[in-house]
Amino acid sequence: MSAPVLVVGEALVDIVGSAARPTRNGNGKPKATPGGSPANVAVGLARLGVPTELVTRFGTDAYGDQLGAHLFGNGVQLAPGSVDPGFRTSTATATLDPAGVASYQFDITWEPPALSLRRGCPAIHTGSIATVLEPGAKAIHGFLKSMVDQPVTVTLDPNARPTITPDPVSTWSAVRELAALSDLVKLSDEDCEFLRPGLSVDEIAAELLGVERTRCVVITRGGNGAAGISRDARVEVTAPAIEVVDTVGAGDSFMAALVAGLHSRGLLGATRLTGLTAADLREVVDYAVKAAAITCTRHGADPPTAADHVARWGA
Repeated sequence: MSAPVLVVGEALVDIVGSAARPTRNGNGKPKATPGGSPANVAVGLARLGVPTELVTRFGTDAYGDQLGAHLFGNGVQLAPGSVDPGFRTSTATATLDPAGVASYQFDITWEPPALSLRRGCPAIHTGSIATVLEPGAKAIHGFLKSMVDQPVTVTLDPNARPTITPDPVSTWSAVRELAALSDLVKLSDEDCEFLRPGLSVDEIAAELLGVERTRCVVITRGGNGAAGISRDARVEVTAPAIEVVDTVGAGDSFMAALVAGLHSRGLLGATRLTGLTAADLREVVDYAVKAAAITCTRHGADPPTAADHVARWGA
């Protein structure tokens, strides 16, 4: 088996509820489900057949036991120190509007265990709260800085959370610092509107591609698909028509499928996306858009397997 992709970031429990529609338990009462953007990405990668290791931290309380069972059950390896008996497992309360779009309130502490890289690891992914909440954010920044000369691809999904970091100027500064240490950056249109209001997709991509390391920026647009912009190509992919149940975890499913698509094409690792063609970019963004669409037809963060993808889209 090849060395696993390393995912670094928070794992928590989503407490999902809505006054406007029933949740997964069918009676409108809040439902606790495993979540956290990096943890969702790790599960998504594992379900798509990519060996995956997650560096996170959660406790051995009831929520932590639920998280552990979910991660292990989906084939995600946990790095040493990720399960800490003295740690209280973090939570995110997600409220769904009538269209199924989630907003979040967080009760989270983020301090990762020691970060290290396995020999042969093809990629490191990080993002979301883990990259902005101290003391863990500083640890991630230092870890990525130490990877500058290593033969590993770095991917970043800032996944802006205004309730955690309400100042867009300082948050964008932090994103830019991490983006400069990353080969691929994925943003949503909501991230863009919060972090760089008034700028177009291409203007934001140009800012991020203006550093030596970053080679590709992907911006998702919900039901309008996604744009992939590299130094050599620009592609637009439309989203398939679906009936949306909710959007919880859709962006994380997109991110997982994006990394999985690059992995299957041998574009991760020492090459750091240098061989990425326009055709590759279109194919991996299309694959990711369709993975996110499947997730939107389900309750909660429930990313597709490779078999789900084939059954729904035929490829």
